[in-house]
Amino acid sequence: MSAQFSHEELERQIKELEKTEKALIQSESHLRTLVDSIPDLIWLKDPNGVYLRCNPTFERLFGAEESSIVGKTDYDFVDKELADFFRKNDCKAMELDRPCLNEEWLTFSDDGYHGLFETVKTPMKSPDGKLIGVLGIARDITKRKLTEESLKETERKLREAQKMAKLGFWSWDIHSGAVEWSDEVYQIFRLDPDEFIPRIESIQALSPWSEDHQRDAELIRRARENKEPGAYEQKFLFPDKSIGFYYSTFQGIYDDQGDLRAIKGTVQDITEKKRAEEEQKRMEEQLIQAQKMESIGRLAGGVAHDFNNMLSIILGNAEMVLDGLDKANPLMSNVKEILKAAERSTNLTKQLLAFARKQTIDPQLLDLNEIIDDMLKMLNRLIGEDIDLVWLPQKPLGLAKIDPSQVDQVLANLCINARDSIRGVGKVTIETGNVVFDTDYCREHRGCVPGHFVMIGVSDNGSGMDKATQANLFEPFFTTKEKGQGSGLGLATVYGIVKQNNGFINVYSEPDQGTSFKIYLPSHAESMTPEVKTDLRQEYSGGNETLLLVEDESAILQMTQTILTGLGYKVLAASTPNEAIEIVRKNDEKKIDLLITDVILPEMNGRDLSKKLLRMHPDLKCLFMSGYTANVIAHHGVLDKGIAFINKPFSRQDLGRKIREVLDES
Repeated sequence: MSAQFSHEELERQIKELEKTEKALIQSESHLRTLVDSIPDLIWLKDPNGVYLRCNPTFERLFGAEESSIVGKTDYDFVDKELADFFRKNDCKAMELDRPCLNEEWLTFSDDGYHGLFETVKTPMKSPDGKLIGVLGIARDITKRKLTEESLKETERKLREAQKMAKLGFWSWDIHSGAVEWSDEVYQIFRLDPDEFIPRIESIQALSPWSEDHQRDAELIRRARENKEPGAYEQKFLFPDKSIGFYYSTFQGIYDDQGDLRAIKGTVQDITEKKRAEEEQKRMEEQLIQAQKMESIGRLAGGVAHDFNNMLSIILGNAEMVLDGLDKANPLMSNVKEILKAAERSTNLTKQLLAFARKQTIDPQLLDLNEIIDDMLKMLNRLIGEDIDLVWLPQKPLGLAKIDPSQVDQVLANLCINARDSIRGVGKVTIETGNVVFDTDYCREHRGCVPGHFVMIGVSDNGSGMDKATQANLFEPFFTTKEKGQGSGLGLATVYGIVKQNNGFINVYSEPDQGTSFKIYLPSHAESMTPEVKTDLRQEYSGGNETLLLVEDESAILQMTQTILTGLGYKVLAASTPNEAIEIVRKNDEKKIDLLITDVILPEMNGRDLSKKLLRMHPDLKCLFMSGYTANVIAHHGVLDKGIAFINKPFSRQDLGRKIREVLDES
């Protein structure tokens, strides 16, 4: 009974084993089918790198069937460098006893496909824990990598575009209050992401303007009520306390119930754009101002001719009256006052033309101490009684070559600026000095040139200036004064005058520490003496030459003829060019030594007249005169180099001196 049981039991066990084996074979078949159908590369190696199994996808790699691969190593199929790379990663997985991930570029032998594969190599062990090999699974990630690289490139270009456009992104969670900024937002606001955490309260703390906080509340309200995108423009404060501007767009983000959950948007730095707009506006204002100045200049030029002609008549006739009076005559002082008033009026005309920048300058060798001495009373009245004017001249002082009226203009402008910088009582100091600059000094100071210079300094103890103001100080129309308080031309004119006379100017100033302007003009040899004012009664040597005088203003013609006759000259007078030509023709046998002609005449201008007469008398010398502005005279070709010219109004002494200069010139 026992033996029979054992036989039946044995058959049952055999059937169970057969069933299990069949199930294992079927399971292995399913597993094999699954492995073979997977598009990934799958293989199994022993610890020595010998292939034990592989799937069809792997067969494509080596271009061989599994039966030809099993029992061989990587060195049988690929070059040594790649085989070493495979072996190194196999060993790494076995040494670390864990799956290891790496990327490999593989080329399939059967069709030449070249791609990037992500490979996982896992150590395989028996049930008792013994290492039996390495399982490898490789997946083609070429398309994914290309997509990732494309995405990275797109992101890079987007970041570059954002950086160039100064465009940042931000988000604001309404419920939590959390704020997120992109890197560009930190850059726009010049904040360090490691130090500044963007929260609503911290952002609001950046702005001293209450409208910013009102804008934030308005932003939420608009986002809740209107789901359309919005935008706003706002100023902000940089960490260095300078002001910037940004433009921000925003869009509400809503949940499924339609409730506002967050606000996202962009922010763009428009500071430069704003500054450009402000600059354009400033330039437009400057253009209007320049047009106004041009109109004033034209008016000044138009008035100057008639005004100077009248002054010429006053000066000339007063001088002749003075010559005919005895020194004891009580009218002597009255006539002298007339002359002084006419001279002051002449200076006033020059100042008007200087304001319009159309004056004809007459550089002279001057002792600036004497010029400034004469100006002190006027400067005292200019700056007012509350300001103490201190005069510190250095003696002896080198000579400077400059038009005296330009010195007046420079000092008046600098003193007015000094006065305006002082609140209440204060002090303005004017000083002169002799200065020598060497090459080393000039190398370190822009605009300076080596040599000997005469210095004029104007200093004050007023409000001073910061570096930004000093950088724009001499630009035309730049002013720190309130609107309507300054034209912005004063210092620009000073700068132009200094440069015109081959000098340079330095400014020293600090906020609340006052300002000092130092002007340096080339110093001339001290042995040369400056031109000095002559006494009204001083006689100038005349002559017996024959002069042809052409002037269309009858009063000036008569007055000038009388002056020249009184100096001993023989004068032929004409009121028109054609009349002058006719006089020359009738006096063909007699020599005419000098033509004195107005520039602007009826029929033809003075230059054309001189050309006609020179063809008749090649040795004829010419002296031109005019009360018109320099640009008008230059237009008629009179201010060319070597041309003798005298500006109206002129005194008898000026005319007599100029005539002798021209006649005696060889």
